[in-house]
Amino acid sequence: MKRAFLLLILIIGISPAIYAGGYQVGLHGQKQIGMGLIGTSLNLDASAGFYNPAGLSLMPHRYSVLAGASGIMSSTAFRLPEPSDYQARTDNPLGTPFYLYAAGQIAGGLSAGIAVNTPFGNGLAWDDQWAGRYLIQEISMSTITIQPTLSYRFGESFSVGAGFVYAIGSVDMRRALPVQGPQGEGMVSINGSTTGMGFNAGMMYAGQQGLNIGLSYRSRIDMNVDDAMAEFSVPASLSLMFPQQNEVAVSLPLPANLDFGVSFQLNPQLMLGLALNYVFWSAYDTLAFDFAINTPALADSRNPRMYSDRLIVRLGGQYQVNESLYVRAGTYYDPSPANEQYFSPETPSLHNLAFTTGLSILPVSGLSIDISLLYIMGLQADRTYSPDNFAGTYKSRALIPGIGISFNL
Repeated sequence: MKRAFLLLILIIGISPAIYAGGYQVGLHGQKQIGMGLIGTSLNLDASAGFYNPAGLSLMPHRYSVLAGASGIMSSTAFRLPEPSDYQARTDNPLGTPFYLYAAGQIAGGLSAGIAVNTPFGNGLAWDDQWAGRYLIQEISMSTITIQPTLSYRFGESFSVGAGFVYAIGSVDMRRALPVQGPQGEGMVSINGSTTGMGFNAGMMYAGQQGLNIGLSYRSRIDMNVDDAMAEFSVPASLSLMFPQQNEVAVSLPLPANLDFGVSFQLNPQLMLGLALNYVFWSAYDTLAFDFAINTPALADSRNPRMYSDRLIVRLGGQYQVNESLYVRAGTYYDPSPANEQYFSPETPSLHNLAFTTGLSILPVSGLSIDISLLYIMGLQADRTYSPDNFAGTYKSRALIPGIGISFNL
């Protein structure tokens, strides 16, 4: 029974905390990525449907279609406190977030569009024998959102817009258990899928003197997983305490975002912009598990996470070299929302400093090939997961190239 109780403590600590700062993906347009992921004040094309739906009716085009994807190559390094010399590094799978946008004018000042993208998602894989394997070994998460949008322009400079958001999410994770069986150490896996709904709304001013101002809000979406599968691989002597297959319910929030942006066309060639993204991470304060089958050793649980709201500051710009070439650059600082005392290697979200660059090549009128490159440094920090007294030093890096194509008429 003592061993079973130890297993319970370890298992209820499982938290697919897939919505930490490192898992809010901002890769929703190669042009915006190249400029530090700004976009709230920009009305470049149909990608405004995500960044600020008001921008659709202020596009300089009648019709706009875009598609693109990025490749996330990331790793996290961990080191135990001295005097230990133990170190580990993740071997993460390649992440491939994508986007697809289409928009067009309907009549008068009314425009419509649709946005399909992946605002949350990531993959993380630690070595099977790493020191924190009883906390996490692998996690894979994806969220796809579909957003039909309407936007209306009042006069020539001011517009509003709103869209309905339908989210489809899935998660798979596994971790080791400190018991020995015929196949080696025990294992628990959790996988499930769900859907949720929310909205995106905004307003934009696009002045005649090159000044753009935008404000947008993306609502919180609660992803309620009612029937995720929890599968336990344990010795036969513990099978009654931990059923081979069990369902578990858990609610996970996609936090709301309030975004402000301003950009200015300094001259016909140069545009500079600023974006402030306020993320309501405090929505993720507790993770609760409700098992369909309870046993004396497997009770429902509530696990504190205590995330904090954070402000991301972004700067960027673009320069038109000639009619066929644009170049871009940007930077941003994204502070971690994670509580230092509940910092889990499932979500090694550190303070991130990032640098971006990109370009667009226009081989023919209306067609643009858009390329971006994003480099993120997760700043080294000492962190602790208090429930398991697991502490160490973390740092991370990510290199994210991306390519897209856009067609505007």
